Amino acid sequence: MKNEAVTINGFTVEPGTSTTLELPVGRLYTHAPMSMPVHVVCGKQAGPRLFISAAIHGDEINGVEIIRRLLKLPVMKRLKGTLMAVPIVNVHGFISHSRYLPDRRDLNRSFPGTEKGSLAARLAYLFMQEIVAQSTHGIDLHTGAIHRDNLPQIRANLDDEETANLASAFDVPVMISSTLRDGSLREAAAEYGIPMLLYEAGEALRFDEVSIRAGVNGIVKVMRLLGMLPRLSRTGKKKYEPIIARSSFWIRAPDSGILRSMVPLGGRVAKGSLLGMVSDPFGEREEHITSPYSGIVIGRINIPLVNEGDALFHIARFEDVKSAATSVEEFQDEHLPETDMDTSPDSPII
Repeated sequence: MKNEAVTINGFTVEPGTSTTLELPVGRLYTHAPMSMPVHVVCGKQAGPRLFISAAIHGDEINGVEIIRRLLKLPVMKRLKGTLMAVPIVNVHGFISHSRYLPDRRDLNRSFPGTEKGSLAARLAYLFMQEIVAQSTHGIDLHTGAIHRDNLPQIRANLDDEETANLASAFDVPVMISSTLRDGSLREAAAEYGIPMLLYEAGEALRFDEVSIRAGVNGIVKVMRLLGMLPRLSRTGKKKYEPIIARSSFWIRAPDSGILRSMVPLGGRVAKGSLLGMVSDPFGEREEHITSPYSGIVIGRINIPLVNEGDALFHIARFEDVKSAATSVEEFQDEHLPETDMDTSPDSPII
């Protein structure tokens, strides 16, 4: 069946074509115009309409590189349906290396937005009307906050069968069934009945090669499941199985000081095991940080200078911690930069 054309901001993209559009998002106070770039690939044959977004938080840049690599893949020429790729949603924050918009609002707490509201509300409204409302599925790409690193993970409503199948297809070792936050893009997409995944991996303002490769690979697998890309004729048994976390929690600094971390990202921890120590510069006062539960480190702070109450280690709990740790190790081995992957034609970022 022939695909239908898609119209964004008054510009129509016909089946069998691709183009880059600009969504106007106002002007700077210097009078310079600002726009949100959107690349649309409209396949010849009908299929789902998938949006992929990145940099909703302007300093989370891994997703920008993931989308760039995805669009370069030769297999994209065989696309069925329509792909709407938006590598930089929060253009203001991206330019200023900031998570937030100039009005200090978090864009991912401003959806679905309003046409006459704050800058964040207007940007959210534009994205919802021009992109999300025309989609059948969505993938939003994120990283940890500044100075925090996240293990590649999928967050989604895993109680929904279709969303759970997409999450499993993305093929990262950790899946978290997370609740919808007020004002988030996931919540707004759910109101439209759109199954959506949130991919978290890496650190703000940094490229992470493993996270990027896993992101490209995961999106391709989801598109194959949706029938947007041809399925592989032969699929071997998965080297690792995604495992759903029962719950996750942050361990916070008991006092201000200098942190010495003892566990790596993705490391397995037992109840009561030592995660790190916070001390003063002389070592006269030292606080031991231990894990109250067994689990896997899925997020951690990278900067050693911490204040009392800072989030230090994000631990996910599993029914079978040993199996979860094995999945993480096998996942990391598969996505090392030295590993040849059909979805990573570029030289690795070092």
